[in-house]
Amino acid sequence: MIAFGPVPSRRLGRSLGINNIPPKVCTYSCAYCQVGRTAQMETQRRPYYPPVEIFDEVTEKVEKSRKLGMAIDYLTFVPDGEPTLDINLGREIDMLRSLGIRIAVISNASLIWDEEVQKELCKADWVSLKVDAIEETAWHKINRPHRSLELKMILQGFLDFSRIYRGKLVTETMLLRDINDDEHALELVADFLSDVKPTVAYISVPTRPPAEEWARLPPEESINHAYQIFSSRLKHVELLVGYEGDSFAPTGDAEQDLLSIMAVHPIREDAVKKFLVQAGKEWNVIQRLMASGQIAETEYGGKKFYSRRPTLK
Repeated sequence: MIAFGPVPSRRLGRSLGINNIPPKVCTYSCAYCQVGRTAQMETQRRPYYPPVEIFDEVTEKVEKSRKLGMAIDYLTFVPDGEPTLDINLGREIDMLRSLGIRIAVISNASLIWDEEVQKELCKADWVSLKVDAIEETAWHKINRPHRSLELKMILQGFLDFSRIYRGKLVTETMLLRDINDDEHALELVADFLSDVKPTVAYISVPTRPPAEEWARLPPEESINHAYQIFSSRLKHVELLVGYEGDSFAPTGDAEQDLLSIMAVHPIREDAVKKFLVQAGKEWNVIQRLMASGQIAETEYGGKKFYSRRPTLK
């Protein structure tokens, strides 16, 4: 399933997700990833889905959402892996322009040194780039990059892109306890971002079950300290530390809607229950999906989450 949602987004309002990369092909295998460990590490860009297939699926979702009176603020490339691995990303953005909705791309920035990637991202209205660490040791511990990637090249590409991009550039830094939440690590990231000059610098923490159990939530004092350090160097800093809400809504087949959202967005139990009520369905839908092995139940932070198990080809 390529298009999913609309889903509530803490940064983008109501976002219709575009899953342009199969599960889970990525340049990183981040310890905190909500989709789990990377099944296939890649750095070479190539085609995945035909652009027309992506356009048709997104168009169908948009039309259904409009008929149901559901607003969509952004069409967002936020797949199971790294969206810039898709060599057709720029073409897909061009095609989706006809739908009249702003376009966002959420990237881990690992390929931002590639000039073609920079050109394609310049087509989007809103781009999020990740920078969790400036030091090699923390970068390898947190992001677990493909062996061919070089942090220095990525950081330079990050700066180069920030100077040519004319849309809304935001950054995201994920904090993990005892890894990148100390003062020195935070100051290094904040100093780097002061050169990038993002519209907003987001500080996030794991709010959904991470790939690794040791990827733990920092203490509150560390989060507050991070905010103070970032704010001393950047104009606009925001924390992404809360639940994004439960305003998921069915657009047709409730079971398929849930599976498509859960593939990239683990859903809290209370949000699932609200979704089922809106769709006129009972909890046995979830029981059936769990019994068939299509979804899994995980507990995190005292809450139950439901996510789709990857189907590898």
